[in-house]
Amino acid sequence: MTRISFTDPAVQADLVAKMLWEIKAVHFNAAEPYKLSSGMKSPVYIDCRKLLSYPRVRSTVMDFAAATLMRNAGFEQFDCIAGGETAGIPFAALLADRLGLPMIYVRKAPKGHGRNAQIEGNMPEGSRVLVIEDLTTAGGSMFKFIDAIRAAGGVVDHGIALFFYGIFPEARQRFDDGKVKLHYIATWRNVLAVAREQKLFDEKTLSEVEAFLDAPLEWSGRNGGISSLA
Repeated sequence: MTRISFTDPAVQADLVAKMLWEIKAVHFNAAEPYKLSSGMKSPVYIDCRKLLSYPRVRSTVMDFAAATLMRNAGFEQFDCIAGGETAGIPFAALLADRLGLPMIYVRKAPKGHGRNAQIEGNMPEGSRVLVIEDLTTAGGSMFKFIDAIRAAGGVVDHGIALFFYGIFPEARQRFDDGKVKLHYIATWRNVLAVAREQKLFDEKTLSEVEAFLDAPLEWSGRNGGISSLA
């Protein structure tokens, strides 16, 4: 088990944003927006899976995740860590190792053969489970995993995303309604602040990105994408 240091949350957010830029996990392109799986058009795109390929970055981010949870949730609040298929699985293994806890993973749907399992690993009835994902936008995918764990007898009061979009009011409402406390380390605001500080893009691009963060669905609609979340 690793000893955890409690770095200031604002410093953590800034460092994670800088690391994401350093490993080229962040992309800004206002001229040719990215089309997300939801149908939204976005001038920003992030690939948090790249964290896994950089051991020093990966280790630091997982230290931050462990510190965030112990600071905000407590030291003895969980019985196991759950990763969602697929991106959440390796991060669940890393965090479970940091916290000295068992790990399970949750499929998007039951296997359809064999035991028809949706949850893999050992989760006793009543286990207090923390769900982790690499990132969350509006919380929809995380709640698919949370609902599956609850249906199998697990208790989920907390979730953590290493990166949280932090721009959709619907997301915060979803977690409030679902009685889940969402923890996270960094958001798009942190990433934009680093881009401005380091002058990584011209002011026009940075202004377009800020306009998207201020009103993402309106920006998407103006640029050929959806203008409302289902």
